[in-house]
Amino acid sequence: MFDKRPVLLASFAACLLGLLTSCANSSTGEALERSFAADPKLRNNSTTLDGSPQGNSPSQTTAKLPEDFPSEIPLYPNATLENVEPLTVPNAQGEQTSWSSTDPINAIQSFYTQEFESNNWQITSQPTDEAGGTFVARRNSLQVTVTIPSSAATNNSGETSTATEPSTSGTSNAVTEFEIQYIRNQGEAASEQSGQDSSQSEVPSYVPSRSAGEAQDFTDLDKAPKELRQYIEDLATLGVLTVDSSGSKTNAGASGTTFEPNKTITRREYARWLVAANNQIYANRPGQQIRSASETTQPAFRDVPRSDRDFQSIQALAEAGLIPSPLTGDATAVLFRPDAPLTRENLILWKVPLDTRQSLPSASVDAVKQTWGFQDAAKVEPKALRAVLADFQNGESANIRRMLGYTTLFQPKKPVTRAEAASVFWYFGSQGEGLSAKEAQQIKREDAQPSETPTPSPSSSGEQ
Repeated sequence: MFDKRPVLLASFAACLLGLLTSCANSSTGEALERSFAADPKLRNNSTTLDGSPQGNSPSQTTAKLPEDFPSEIPLYPNATLENVEPLTVPNAQGEQTSWSSTDPINAIQSFYTQEFESNNWQITSQPTDEAGGTFVARRNSLQVTVTIPSSAATNNSGETSTATEPSTSGTSNAVTEFEIQYIRNQGEAASEQSGQDSSQSEVPSYVPSRSAGEAQDFTDLDKAPKELRQYIEDLATLGVLTVDSSGSKTNAGASGTTFEPNKTITRREYARWLVAANNQIYANRPGQQIRSASETTQPAFRDVPRSDRDFQSIQALAEAGLIPSPLTGDATAVLFRPDAPLTRENLILWKVPLDTRQSLPSASVDAVKQTWGFQDAAKVEPKALRAVLADFQNGESANIRRMLGYTTLFQPKKPVTRAEAASVFWYFGSQGEGLSAKEAQQIKREDAQPSETPTPSPSSSGEQ
């Protein structure tokens, strides 16, 4: 039987073509054209097969901090830089940076509260609760604004989710997005630079402490926790706890200075003491010492130039691979933040390799919970987690036991005091093979004593 369907379809197409041709310039033709036109929203938002906009894939671009980004601005350690945009401000320099982190809002907010309060920033505005908000802080010519959205984070698909809870989509975890904006007044900055240049011309680019290796007399050790007092005294005898003359108080009626044992220790002070303590305790073992960095070497960190007073100590730790830096392959650790408070997890991360003198073991949150019993083990950074586990293997000589005693909370992000840091420096070694500051004192005294030479006996030939 003859199939009429092809003939009917061809006839229908011919009629439709004629209709469109005849109505090309009519309102009916325009209506038909609009009905068959592509959706402009779809045309402007073409997507790839994975659902992400073309040309906006985060893997195609990598944001980097500009070279002139102020080193004094605190950067949250567990955050990723997403975008950098210049700010157009008359007579000022400024930029806006966007960041993301898997940490909750309250952790980021607590970090910036601590950083601004402990580093001489004038806080003009800050959040009133732990649900996010805006910090506005000023120091000299620099004004910084940190904006943390209130209890919300945006994932790659543009959906909003709570920052402290994982995404239920199964494709991405919730993140906290925040912005750091800074403005530096050019006139004030020029005045500050002029003052810095004149002051730097009066002193050498690097001035080692005159008291390094010499016994120190601190007048306020009675304020230190009694459990830690002896550690400080032993280290002071070795002369490793050098404090900045500008930061310590000198009593005109006494021969010593104050140690301020309960003051938060900065990262630069800890680096200085770590190198000094290791080298003094191992004074007779050159193979165990940390070699000072050359004054002509390329700085490992952008914010620790060769003119920095602690350049040699910080650079030496970086070149020895004891702290994260670009030299260890950590491309994000371009800033050392020398004046930022030292946290407990960084204290352990930097010290334990000098105890074990070998690679740190693999570690997991469960392993740390089972050994130390820390309820907050999940809050420890993965790098530091390995050092925390290795420290447990040191038994009664573990740094954490010496510093904190018994505890089920490590509080990894908590700032460390000078007294706590001193307790860690008191002993270097593992598995019972090591030296304490007290033992190093004894060795130092023995080396200082003149060797006894036998007195010659009278010649027997002279006796009659």
